[in-house]
Amino acid sequence: MYEVKQFRRGLGIAGVLGLICSPWAAHADVVDDSHFKVDTRNFYLHRNYTNNNAPVSEVHSWSQGFDAQFTSGYTNTALAIGLDVDAQYAVRLDSSGNDGSLPYSVSNQQTAPDYSRAGATFKARYNKTELKVGDLRPQLPVAFDDTSRQLDTIYQGAVVESREVDGLMLTGGRFWSAVTRESSNHGKLYKFGTPANLDSDGLDFAGATYDITKNLQASYFYGVLQDIYQQHYFGLMHMADLGNGYKLKTDLRYFNNNEAGSALDGEIDNRSYGALFSLLKSAHMFGLSYQRMLGDSVFPTMNGYIPQPYLVHWGSVGFIRPDEKSWGARYSYDFAGMGVPGLKFFTRYYKGTNWDRGGNLSDNEESERYLGLNYVVQSGALQGLGLDLRNIDVKQKYGYDYNEFRFATTYTWKFW
Repeated sequence: MYEVKQFRRGLGIAGVLGLICSPWAAHADVVDDSHFKVDTRNFYLHRNYTNNNAPVSEVHSWSQGFDAQFTSGYTNTALAIGLDVDAQYAVRLDSSGNDGSLPYSVSNQQTAPDYSRAGATFKARYNKTELKVGDLRPQLPVAFDDTSRQLDTIYQGAVVESREVDGLMLTGGRFWSAVTRESSNHGKLYKFGTPANLDSDGLDFAGATYDITKNLQASYFYGVLQDIYQQHYFGLMHMADLGNGYKLKTDLRYFNNNEAGSALDGEIDNRSYGALFSLLKSAHMFGLSYQRMLGDSVFPTMNGYIPQPYLVHWGSVGFIRPDEKSWGARYSYDFAGMGVPGLKFFTRYYKGTNWDRGGNLSDNEESERYLGLNYVVQSGALQGLGLDLRNIDVKQKYGYDYNEFRFATTYTWKFW
């Protein structure tokens, strides 16, 4: 049921490929510069709740996913045009409970046996300005593609990017729907945690990223989730050469969120400051970070808890509660420095305090410890095969503690 509904509503692959072969697309650049690949992902997640009073003791899922992407070239005309096609499919291999990886039916208390989506993206380019309309996977401060589970979050909308001025990228557009990591169908955008009837007509946004110097970059974005919230983002990134192979990367990030238009979800009062300092030397990276939430509201996120990795402490938990203070430490190592290219290790620890629970309730605290090991086979018959193992341990003073393992194997079939 999940996949049939989406294909009826979406654009059939055969029909889209027919457009590619139509007269306007007969130009050699459209075909010669095209690419077709299928990303495969076998994903397993197992979460153990360690509190005695937790509603369930564990949830898990195991699934196989496929993500087919056809990317056309552009016509060799003044206004160059093209058309991309995408289709995703995933099948459940095993599951127990709802871990957010697959579509879940509350009435049946079961995940879907499989699910799929398909769509297309029209694109046009003039000089150094490009317009895309249709399926999009943005990585912007106001909207981000979620790749943390099986199938990606995919937005539908229109986005224009312009690089007409050296060092300056201007971005603007509108998203009107999204299909999340655990859904087959596109739905209207809304603020996470609100009733289903409080949907927005869309997210309008605009922003600029400017390379002030080779080592200093500034960015600003403004987004409005119509009649729900508006968001300002300021970012500053600097890379300093300290000599003797040492580099210091500084990331400063600020969000200001409040209600917009009819304020369907009421007053929103949230501001976020974040700073991340990363020391790099050869194969090593060590980082320290601090984040502060101000105001009476939770940091707003969209739809099914779509992530906001522009926050320096975004993880399995968000550290986004009212008045929450959090600090973090991280370390990574690239084993290419020891003669093992393709093998990487990453770990981090976040600790949040002063989480205002409202009323006369005492403040909450939370922490997250993350360990990750990733390897990509460099040669031989399995070249390009990726193996990814993660362990996440979450603790809350008032809430449910859990320990989670994620294991994924990935491989990309490149047909041309």
